[in-house]
Amino acid sequence: MDKFDQAILAQLRNNARASVSSIAQQVNLSRSSVTERIKKMENNGTIKGYHVSISEAQKSGVQAYLEIQHCRSRCADVVPMLRKFPEIETCHGITGDMDLLIYVKAESMQRIHEIREFIDNQADIVKIKTHVVMSEWIDNRS
Repeated sequence: MDKFDQAILAQLRNNARASVSSIAQQVNLSRSSVTERIKKMENNGTIKGYHVSISEAQKSGVQAYLEIQHCRSRCADVVPMLRKFPEIETCHGITGDMDLLIYVKAESMQRIHEIREFIDNQADIVKIKTHVVMSEWIDNRS
């Protein structure tokens, strides 16, 4: 993938419905070249699809990050307890004072509170910090 492919991807991330003509103008290539490059990236799996993104204001539910510090010798020992909650979308081991960073998406603040309280009441949990998501400006996950 060269700089032109990367520029095309950047344009598509910004607006997946942008016309080929508009993209071609932005990346300084011909329309046929941009079309060919997009098709190649679709065929080789670089572009897996085109998605609709809903603004945070339109989404229902609540999102939060939980930072967790525990006293177990390994983070992997804490993970089975977290798997009980389908609302936990990601769990990462992190560096610093805290050990785990968890992303939770739930229907209500009450449910976030219940999950947090359950985790906090486990004997191995030393500290838990909650960060509620208020806005989202960039999401480049595909």
